[in-house]
Amino acid sequence: MKMERLGMGSSAIETHPALHDLQSEPNPIASAVAPLLSIRGLQKRFGSHEVIKHIDLDVSPGSVTFLIGPSGGGKSTVLRCVNFLETPSAGEILFAGERLCHMQNEKFHPSSDVVLRKARAQMPMVFQHFNLFAHRTALENVIEGPILVLGKSREQAVEQGRELLRRVGLLDRAGAYPAQLSGGQKQRVAIARAVAMEPRLILFDEPTSALDPELVSGVLDTIRALAEEGRTMIVVSHEMTFARKLADRVHFITGGVIAESGSPDEIFDDPKNERLKQFIRSILPH
Repeated sequence: MKMERLGMGSSAIETHPALHDLQSEPNPIASAVAPLLSIRGLQKRFGSHEVIKHIDLDVSPGSVTFLIGPSGGGKSTVLRCVNFLETPSAGEILFAGERLCHMQNEKFHPSSDVVLRKARAQMPMVFQHFNLFAHRTALENVIEGPILVLGKSREQAVEQGRELLRRVGLLDRAGAYPAQLSGGQKQRVAIARAVAMEPRLILFDEPTSALDPELVSGVLDTIRALAEEGRTMIVVSHEMTFARKLADRVHFITGGVIAESGSPDEIFDDPKNERLKQFIRSILPH
């Protein structure tokens, strides 16, 4: 982990008591040195098509993990399985010491809806196409989750929401509807919405791929600021220069498997896998 991100910034938020049992008494699985997220043998099939063949992945608290690789390789599906937007076909997932799914007698068993809802609330996803509520203002998009899921009063949620919009440079757009915002502004509202949930982990699914090039830098700056606060993040991205600067760990996914993992220097300067070498040559400027 990069040294500048070892501590949480002053803007770190305490976790809401309703989610206490995801981070309660000491647990040998969730000790200080254990991963916040641990995935073993993850598989996902759509009919006969096996999108994820086998994924083992650990994410340390306070780290930034990048998933890179060719389109269709399974990166986004991994994210969607982690927070159960897609139900895995097989495998085990541990999050903050809580088992979200496991295998028993070669059969897949997800945990209860209560456990999955609580876990999902603690790992919101920032989507490629923003997924804002079109009929709600920027501020209303940010405060809905804290009110409905975390049980905050509207007054508390509005105060926090305005501060988060200020931090992403959009306080003056709090009353604007998504149709009145640029793509970059929509994505920064989506990031503020994710942070408003006081998450343990934030999932980013290609957060800049739908943006015009001139709008990308503002979103990347916002993600960089979150990393500097010490937030734990998994980022699926084709922004290789950004991954090289920000990542603690990079995983190259192709054909539904992790073909190579390492530090940014290892992945970008000394790749071992031939497919990774081809990918880097094709996507990085020479």
